Amino acid sequence: MPVEVKLPQLGESIHEGTIARWLKKAGDKIEKYEPLVEITTDKVNVEMPSPFAGVLTTLLAAEGDTKPVGSPIALIEVDAAATGRPVPTMERGPAASDESRVDERTAATPAPAARVAGGARLSPLVQRLAGEHQIPLAVLETLPGTGSGGRVTKEDVLAYVNSRASGAAASATTVVSGAPATPASRPAALTPTPEADVLTKLTPIRRSTAQRMAQSKREIPHAYGVIEVDMSAVVAWREARKEEWRRKGTPLTYTVFFVRAAAEALRAHALVNSAWSDDGIIARAAVSIGVGIAVAEGLIVPVIHHADRLDLSSIAKALEDLTTRARAGRLGLDDIQGGTFTITNPGVFGSIWSMPIIVPGQAAILATDAIVKRAVVRDDAIAIRPIMHLGLSFDHRVFDGAVSMQFLTTMKVWFEGFRDGR
Repeated sequence: MPVEVKLPQLGESIHEGTIARWLKKAGDKIEKYEPLVEITTDKVNVEMPSPFAGVLTTLLAAEGDTKPVGSPIALIEVDAAATGRPVPTMERGPAASDESRVDERTAATPAPAARVAGGARLSPLVQRLAGEHQIPLAVLETLPGTGSGGRVTKEDVLAYVNSRASGAAASATTVVSGAPATPASRPAALTPTPEADVLTKLTPIRRSTAQRMAQSKREIPHAYGVIEVDMSAVVAWREARKEEWRRKGTPLTYTVFFVRAAAEALRAHALVNSAWSDDGIIARAAVSIGVGIAVAEGLIVPVIHHADRLDLSSIAKALEDLTTRARAGRLGLDDIQGGTFTITNPGVFGSIWSMPIIVPGQAAILATDAIVKRAVVRDDAIAIRPIMHLGLSFDHRVFDGAVSMQFLTTMKVWFEGFRDGR
């Protein structure tokens, strides 16, 4: 008998998902827990296993379709006896029925994978990632699989991509494939030729980012504030201690200071840590700061929860952990949910003046630009100081320019008066 497969509840704040890629086609046999479809939300890209064994008879949603949680997305012909057992659930949510949930145990259960020459076990997702990043089969066979039974997982592939991009795996790739590694950020297929333009299919993360940023610009009246900050005190304190921190295993990046200063300023200016709703302005109880991190597939924003309760050392450890797991593709839903404010750091790429787009559901986003030595006037004399611009994009429905500048001024005072790790 045919049973419906429904879009699962993938998190308490996630109400819809986009069908990124079907891993099976109509008419295919499928085992229970075998990967069925890739689903993209505004937060994560997940591989959904089949809740039943049988034959996939009908696809009710096409790739690229966005559906609300609980919507039927496919029909599977199963034995009548199989439907009598409850379907495992990933996360209980009021909008999801029993058939529309996928359990953490389900997600963690190793799915049957294709076995190829050399014995490597590759799931459809791993095979697709390998194709996108131009990883030869011979290289895949050499990767140490961390999945059950030595299965090569998505995380293993992404970890290899990251190491290759940094040059760590370049020589191994050259020996196996006979050609230098191609940087993950610039695949050869993206290089236009004089003969023809090149169409690059959108990755799920890029498509989701595009949709969310377009939504933000359509719905949120953006306004902007910029302030100039003398970073002399912070630069001097960091230079004196960064090697000591590095030896202890925790990088002391400037982002650590940005998060700490923003957390204090958000406590002092609660409107910046709020959100617009049709019923009124929602004051957030927690100060949880999302930090933009560039990964091979695009930009992801993991969250440092309750950042206002953390000192510099705790923030540094949290950032290092989130960054490492983000680049290895090992973030969970909790890592990317619950942000009340976002920091983006284009300064690492040399930007000196930025106006970022607000994350929907938040009231503001802070851009931290490059720290650059400039000539400034101090005590009626010209001096050279490390100067940085802080740029705040804010929702003009929630607060006005005066609040934005008060917030930025609070951060400026924190930086310029920095002493003894405060």
